[in-house]
Amino acid sequence: MSAGAAASEVARLRAEGDGIGASPRTIAEALPVFLGHGSPRLLLACLAIALTARVAVGDFSLRDVLPLVGIALYWPVQEWLIHVFILHAKPKRIFGRTIDFRVPRKHRAHHREPWRLELLFIPMHSFAYSIPIMLALWWLVTPTPALALTGITAHLALALHYEWVHFLVHTRVQPRTAYYQRLWKNHRRHHFKNEHYWFGVTMLGGDRLLRTAPELASVPTSPTARTLESAQP
Repeated sequence: MSAGAAASEVARLRAEGDGIGASPRTIAEALPVFLGHGSPRLLLACLAIALTARVAVGDFSLRDVLPLVGIALYWPVQEWLIHVFILHAKPKRIFGRTIDFRVPRKHRAHHREPWRLELLFIPMHSFAYSIPIMLALWWLVTPTPALALTGITAHLALALHYEWVHFLVHTRVQPRTAYYQRLWKNHRRHHFKNEHYWFGVTMLGGDRLLRTAPELASVPTSPTARTLESAQP
């Protein structure tokens, strides 16, 4: 993409966010708003507990790199899978009853009103099962408590980072570094260009691996990007 086309796209994506109204403009304004929501506070508390436990257990070694490498490899794929198969799940009719889970229902509301900050955070009720599952998996796949706690701490740190990045993309805060500019552009394309692509939020490798990061010019503007209806790409 040429520099002129890139600048034009950024201007368009910013214009799509005009409805964000009085949302924060700076990091200093954004941080207290972010911490005013339940999900970031819970993740921050869990991260503090996990980090304290990891330090208390000790037994640090070069093997601590292994959980970090593992989570770096699976995190972008996890973001992609959760976004595609959970957040974008459609209501289903089973035995005459419509089954529509709370998480995808909230995500559809988020697409309809992407500037409503209370809609963009991980639903609090989902932590009742996601955190125990995460803890159990780390204990199962690592040979020692120390390595399990390294993985758990890293996982919680990345989850908190996910919430922070996702929050900022839906505010008037403009990213300054190339990395966060890519994340900003990728997620706004998903919301305002075509909901069938660009599923990554904090790591974009899942989109590249699973071929949902096409050239912008090759993708039509979806009429259902804001409603998540059943149109196909």
